[in-house]
Amino acid sequence: MAGQDKPYRVYRGGRARGKVPTLPPPERGARGNGTRPPRRAPAAPSEPGRVRRVSWGRRIGIALVALLVLLLVWGVASFLAVRSGVNEANGRIDGPTRAALAADRGSLLSTPSIVLLLGTDHSKTIQDRQGARRSDSIMLVRTDPKRGRISYLSIPRDLQVEVPGVGTQKINAAAQFGGPALAIRTIRQFTGVRVNHLSVIDFGDFEELVDALGGVTIDVPKPIVSKRFDCPYATEERCARWPGWRFAKGEQEMDGRRALIYSRIRVNQLDPSETDITRGERQQAVTQAIARKLLGPVTLAKLPFIGDELTSPLSTDLSTWQLAQLAWVKFRSGDDRAIHCRLGGEDAGGVLVPTEENRNVVAMFLGASAPQPPAPGSLFAPGCRVGG
Repeated sequence: MAGQDKPYRVYRGGRARGKVPTLPPPERGARGNGTRPPRRAPAAPSEPGRVRRVSWGRRIGIALVALLVLLLVWGVASFLAVRSGVNEANGRIDGPTRAALAADRGSLLSTPSIVLLLGTDHSKTIQDRQGARRSDSIMLVRTDPKRGRISYLSIPRDLQVEVPGVGTQKINAAAQFGGPALAIRTIRQFTGVRVNHLSVIDFGDFEELVDALGGVTIDVPKPIVSKRFDCPYATEERCARWPGWRFAKGEQEMDGRRALIYSRIRVNQLDPSETDITRGERQQAVTQAIARKLLGPVTLAKLPFIGDELTSPLSTDLSTWQLAQLAWVKFRSGDDRAIHCRLGGEDAGGVLVPTEENRNVVAMFLGASAPQPPAPGSLFAPGCRVGG
């Protein structure tokens, strides 16, 4: 077997069968110095039943991913729920009304925009035996994103104006004669304000909106006992025995029924100085309370389940995305910076004859001049105030 490797090695002690052992090749890092690095010990087998621990960093990462997925699902569900109700609300705005609106000049997030809020009342009570739909509440809302401010302008329903194509009437009669389209034209002709968007709130469904929110918190400035003008009954006999609605002074929770009654009270028996102007201020307070509740964490958490209910009392041209922009602008602007304005005039036996001071109030509402309070000594004087 010369010339071939022998299957055995010769030791002094004799032959040894088996494979000839060889030396392991040197590591690359040990070639330079000729030394052999120590061999690594083999990994110990894992103990049976031992659970591998997850690091805190991995746990936090998993939790963040789960939270992001949850927020994404919530956001999509909320958007779809609100969009369903908004699509129905958009369908309730007719072509002539859309044509009467002024086009937006940009996004609500960056450009001032004016929204007209009309509260319609068609309940068959002693005050409205025919059940005609009329503007029981008229309010302009102006967003000013650059200044982070929202302005409100209440227009008394008894203000005497020229209704296009009709003649001299109370301003709330415009909606009765020609619907929201005529109301928009009348307000533009009287104030010079171009309305970009419209939201009509049906008081018949107003209670459902507030109840869906879980009620609202209202700070009542003084005790109130209403008179028979706000009687809920349809007969003179029952209203004659009716004691009136009562509201104590201070902050209180109101459900839909109470909030609606509070916003509609015309005369306070405990304070004869209150007028329809004061009623407009109460309506502004209710509007702000609803806006705060809409943007509250509880409502946002329930949005996928109640999104369509929140828009059920509305007829509006605002899209879902525009409503979201409007909500964000309201969220950024605090109540302490809000400007509350009202138009007014001189009482002429059931109607208000407008005065020239209304022009200055419109300028304050539009941000062209500083807000000034109503002149003292008049119950119906126009003016503005700052704060909630």
